[in-house]
Amino acid sequence: MPDSQPQPPHSWSSSSGACDGSTDPAALLLCGARLTDGRTVDVRLGRGRIEAVGTAGSLAAGPAHGAVAGARVDLGGYLLLPAPAEPHAHADTALTADLDGPVSYAPLDVQRRVTEAVLVQLGHGATALRAHVHVGDVQGLGALAAVLRAQRSLRGLAELATVAMPRVLTGTAGADGLAMLRDAVKMGASAVGGCPDLDPDPTGYVEAVLEVAAEHGCPVDLHTDAGDPARLARLAAMAGGLRPGVALSPCGGLARLPADAAGRTADQLAAAGVTVVCLPQGGCAAADQRGTAPVRLLRTAGVRVAAGSGALRDVGNPVGRGDPLDAAYLLASRHGLRPEDAYDAVSASARAALNLPEVRVEAGFPADLLAVRGDRLAGALSLAYSRIVIHQGRVVARTSAVREYCDSAVTTELGLPRQGRGDLS
Repeated sequence: MPDSQPQPPHSWSSSSGACDGSTDPAALLLCGARLTDGRTVDVRLGRGRIEAVGTAGSLAAGPAHGAVAGARVDLGGYLLLPAPAEPHAHADTALTADLDGPVSYAPLDVQRRVTEAVLVQLGHGATALRAHVHVGDVQGLGALAAVLRAQRSLRGLAELATVAMPRVLTGTAGADGLAMLRDAVKMGASAVGGCPDLDPDPTGYVEAVLEVAAEHGCPVDLHTDAGDPARLARLAAMAGGLRPGVALSPCGGLARLPADAAGRTADQLAAAGVTVVCLPQGGCAAADQRGTAPVRLLRTAGVRVAAGSGALRDVGNPVGRGDPLDAAYLLASRHGLRPEDAYDAVSASARAALNLPEVRVEAGFPADLLAVRGDRLAGALSLAYSRIVIHQGRVVARTSAVREYCDSAVTTELGLPRQGRGDLS
């Protein structure tokens, strides 16, 4: 089992790459980590990047940078991975499922929810997140302003990007939404999007979003069930060539199409360079339909498929975990992806969907990493209890889990791994 030995309590001391700023973040040594190729290595981090990867015991902490002696983290028993990213969050409505009354959009309440939601997902390992935020209607730009304040306060812990989502963009009612969308980008929204399926003119909605994206050079991230092949074909034709790119989610309707129609649509999305972000943990309040996109069909067609979490304990999914490793687990267990491909959907492909640089456990790459207890990826996705999260070269979150069992002659006779005190009475 992954946690076969008791682990000492962790502290945020200078010897572990503290979050309190007491240690120079320019140097940190990760010792004895297992990689997915089976090697056990030391990894030296400096200035937010991976400086060196060497055989266990071969690297020093990096005195050239004036490192504090002992600036190291023992990763014996851990699998070291590129950190996951969250490409589809609804942080402004997160953690509201248990509220007795209506959701408050008072700026401080939104900022508090966003901050807590990001920290929850950071604890799971997501060092970068994209939050979809409603603009217009009664909220105006207030919710976005609160999310942007949370974004600034979280800097150094996690990267938070925002997608501005107006409700309607066409007709007389859409004029205000379109003006609000442009204002949102000027305010600092990272991408533009929304739900074309809910507009009286879905194609016109997409055209308006793409026009604003082209004006400002920003990404597009749209909610759609993707159940209408003709509409998707028009979207793919309009999106082709747009940089820095177009993402669609959750696209559960693709799985309900006849196989030939789904295949043609997948080919069109691949040719247009559109990314599909599936939500294997469930839907979100912005999407009326549930179901997961046909990830294997899309990948076979050459579509980049990323996986997000969607709702984090809000009306869209009152039990949503917001855990990227849970999304990868579901892609492997329910949708038949290899563990490596499932993890790619929440890491490399998710980062690419967010226009973030690639991360590999190799020298020169960004030091955004996740250590999970275990020695193989399949086991880590199955029992991902204990985690150490590294962002920009320093430890920013830890989760430690210890199982305890009462004494049993059976476990002693069979030589099974044990941990804990052995007395639970």
